Amino acid sequence: MISLTQARATLTQLSCTQESLSLPIADALGMVASVDVVSKLAIPPADNSAMDGFAINSASLSEDVTTLTISQRIPAGAQPKPLVDNTAARIFTGGTMPDGADAVVIQENCNFDESHVTILQPVVAAANVRPRGQDIRCGATVVKKGQKLNAIDISLLASIGHAEVDVYRPLNVALFSTGDELVEPGHTLKPGQIYNSNRPLLAALCQQLGFDVIDCGIVEDTLDATKRALLHAADNADVIISSGGVSVGEEDHVKPAIEALGELSMWKVQMKPGKPVAYGRIGHVPFLGLPGNPVSSFTVFQLLGVPLLQSLQGQSASEPTAFAVKSKFAMRTTSREEYIRVKLVRGEHGELYADRFPNLSSGVMSSLSWADGLVRQDIGSAIEVGQRVNFLPLHEAML
Repeated sequence: MISLTQARATLTQLSCTQESLSLPIADALGMVASVDVVSKLAIPPADNSAMDGFAINSASLSEDVTTLTISQRIPAGAQPKPLVDNTAARIFTGGTMPDGADAVVIQENCNFDESHVTILQPVVAAANVRPRGQDIRCGATVVKKGQKLNAIDISLLASIGHAEVDVYRPLNVALFSTGDELVEPGHTLKPGQIYNSNRPLLAALCQQLGFDVIDCGIVEDTLDATKRALLHAADNADVIISSGGVSVGEEDHVKPAIEALGELSMWKVQMKPGKPVAYGRIGHVPFLGLPGNPVSSFTVFQLLGVPLLQSLQGQSASEPTAFAVKSKFAMRTTSREEYIRVKLVRGEHGELYADRFPNLSSGVMSSLSWADGLVRQDIGSAIEVGQRVNFLPLHEAML
């Protein structure tokens, strides 16, 4: 067995081989940038007013001079004239500052009519002025290669005039499940059968991450069928993920199939749930075999599958978000790095506590629906009530 840290390091060393394509920014949400995007202009492009008020030269005021003639009107989008000495310009939010003005007095601090303004409070230079390049300077990198584009990134690209952006083509992820006991939802169960929940889970997670899914269905528990499924997936996908069949039982054929067709470079990880994990290649196509128990499959996908897919997509693999909370439960010393399903609750003084699900079996998928996140328990350590523990949010933050 290798540690989870070692396994993660192995999977995140892979380089992206996806081709680059140019997309309209409206279609680029969730895509990964394939180049740095550098701004050719400053945002804002000129000093402008942060408030409705009056643009002045602060040096024009004194104890004796507080009333100025209004020499021009500057709405947003207008090109102002230079400020006439010892005058004020009526200016509105976003209006470009005229040459010669160094401050804006907000209208609430003035008495004014159409021709004159009286300043009621002292004014300092740069007050209420947004300087050129305050948001984005010319030459600044707005989006970095390997960055997954979110809604804010799309807005920044639009703000510098980019109608398109270069991104990597999304991965094609082939998914299949192994097990003669599995039946697709919608069919009638026979004795000894269960519905296949892992593949819909993995497909939804992959789609949520922005990947394209190739559904290879359920594979029967034979070596030949497993080989055929792997070869078919390798011909059509950029990466293969399976669930089930990675242990050492007589009906577990994934490991020998990978060894016969390609290369197995990792098997068994020192984690719980999820010890049986297989990683290798069929030709040039990476393969990740997940355990069949649904909680194990989910946990391994989150902690190892996500960084693998991110690396193959050209994205910088992200560490799971974690923050400290107090434990409301106790756990004995563990020999594997354990991930415990928990829900956050508030203590009497408003402090956050993690309360564990009563049944930590790797087959209890309802525990993940109940949970807010996972508590990481380190190898060789116990958890005491009231102890600070590392909490990993389960849903959006982990994706």
